[in-house]
Amino acid sequence: MQPPLPEMGVLKQVAKEQLSVSLEKFYGKKDLVIDSDLMTPLDRIAGLTFLKERGVDKVFILEHKEILSGCDKRVYITRPEVQNMKHIAAHINSDKRAGKLRKYKLFLVPRRLSVCDIILEQEGVIGSLEIDDLHLDLLPVDEDVLSLELPHLLNSFFMEGDFTWLHTVAKSIVNIQCLFGSIPNIYGQGDSAHKVDELVRTLTAELSEKRTSIEHEIGHLVLIDREVDFVTPLCSQVTYEGLLDDIFGIKCGVIEFNEEVTGSDKPVKHVLSAKDTIFNEIRDRHFTNVFQVVKDKAKDIQAGYDKRHDMQEVSNFKKYIQEDFKGLKDQHRSLSLHIGACEVILKSKTKGSLKKGDLQDILRVEHNLLEGTESKSCMAYVEECIHRQYDPNLTLRLMCLLSCTSSGLLPREFQNIKRQFLQSYGYDSMITLFNLKKAGLLTEAQKEGQTTSIGTNLNKLADKAPMGSAVSYVASSLASLQKRDWFKTVSKKLGLIPKNSGEYSLKHPQDMAYVFGGAYIPLSCKLVEQALLKQGWSGLEDVVRHLPGKNFARIEARSAKGKTMTASDQSYKVVLVYFIGGVTYSEIAALRFLGRQKGYRFIIATTAIINGSRMLNSFVEMPQHT
Repeated sequence: MQPPLPEMGVLKQVAKEQLSVSLEKFYGKKDLVIDSDLMTPLDRIAGLTFLKERGVDKVFILEHKEILSGCDKRVYITRPEVQNMKHIAAHINSDKRAGKLRKYKLFLVPRRLSVCDIILEQEGVIGSLEIDDLHLDLLPVDEDVLSLELPHLLNSFFMEGDFTWLHTVAKSIVNIQCLFGSIPNIYGQGDSAHKVDELVRTLTAELSEKRTSIEHEIGHLVLIDREVDFVTPLCSQVTYEGLLDDIFGIKCGVIEFNEEVTGSDKPVKHVLSAKDTIFNEIRDRHFTNVFQVVKDKAKDIQAGYDKRHDMQEVSNFKKYIQEDFKGLKDQHRSLSLHIGACEVILKSKTKGSLKKGDLQDILRVEHNLLEGTESKSCMAYVEECIHRQYDPNLTLRLMCLLSCTSSGLLPREFQNIKRQFLQSYGYDSMITLFNLKKAGLLTEAQKEGQTTSIGTNLNKLADKAPMGSAVSYVASSLASLQKRDWFKTVSKKLGLIPKNSGEYSLKHPQDMAYVFGGAYIPLSCKLVEQALLKQGWSGLEDVVRHLPGKNFARIEARSAKGKTMTASDQSYKVVLVYFIGGVTYSEIAALRFLGRQKGYRFIIATTAIINGSRMLNSFVEMPQHT
């Protein structure tokens, strides 16, 4: 039996109060200029009515173009980024040239960075506005999903090595512990996870004197560095919610259905959450099982409508209108949208969709790559994608999956496929390939000569270095050798590829592999399962030594095996899994399944919700091809 979830809605309430206080500090009527990346998150926190009640007159999106109209007070809410500071400076200088006198207030989310002050000072406007922090961090996207909405972290940390946003991650964990009590058991894998844990301890020590003792509601925290598992986001999603994200794009839990889905002239925005009962039932299912559920729901709704024909008394009919009719209409509207979405998904994932490839062909190639079989036919399909000039994102995704599952491409293969890609898509995409290589997504395997030179290098080192250095060099060299073919080794040791003697049941799955059609259990989710099972990484040394980055475990409270859980003990079964670098809807579905299977209740926190395309777009600099 799963324990109840802590009330994560309190995070939204805290954010709403912070926004309210910040706006009310700047008294009077004012205009609000918002960074486009923050529009949807702020809308989820507080709607237009909330803003109007706090003196907001008009709302603008932050862009370079001038905004000469509006009130004599203006509030900017933006991320602390260089381009945003230049836009704000352009607005202020434009007002100065036009002789317009205004008061300006700038709120930086989640905190003020010195680079912002430098840019504003260079542009000559830092004295014209007040600057303050607006500490918005984790936002509840659903009852069990929290997001920082920081997709930039992928590029800044994993490619540039910038630790700036890790402070925000650490701060969000400290805030959760302030609200829900200290988390006794903490596990982590990867360099960013290790850095965040160090920051959390530092920030917690600073707050220790002010904190009050709160009974903990969360028993475990698992920190997962996205670099540990780049393979999972590169795989095609086949759960319903994952496909919605791939086809339409879900931002902060909100999806915009186009005219093809709605059948009307205007697109419709729809909030995807557990409150939508139909969506909640189909969201984590494999797409092939969605139609039967939708069909059954349609029959239930029709039966609900037909009830009114059997009513003889006015009181019963009145009760039906007040209690049932509105709910039926909401379900009917939701069902119509999801049926329309299913039709679009089917259409976009077949051969009729040019430049996208056929889903079945893509899945076959992905499954072969995950299993480490038919590598020549996989390479041939990737080359076909290049020559047919399929969507560059699809081609790059398969190239990166090929590289990640084989621990880098052989030098000859790497140069060959790189040349073909540049010739087909243009040499202006060379910087993209460089970025992907730097991030470790598309790499060249170590040459044979490099792997046999340890003895030679060690002899040279021994002549001029103490024994400790030589031993250290041997250890690091052996570690690098062990990481060759790391995915195949880890996959085998953890059983990521299910061994099915018969047909895999997608309707009644037995493991998390159903989220990828029974072909693969997400590595990140398997690590979470093993960390909880073993209460740390002991016994997993043969696995974690092949993974990138450091690992750690701090255990303060172990489970009482064989003992009946009391209400206070139930917190031990509540697990916060924090993905640094993003999480996919497939991984969220897999963890929900694991929770139902093992009796855990998972809360998934992340820097952003990603898919293969969005992850690659963090590194891609390439013109759009039509």
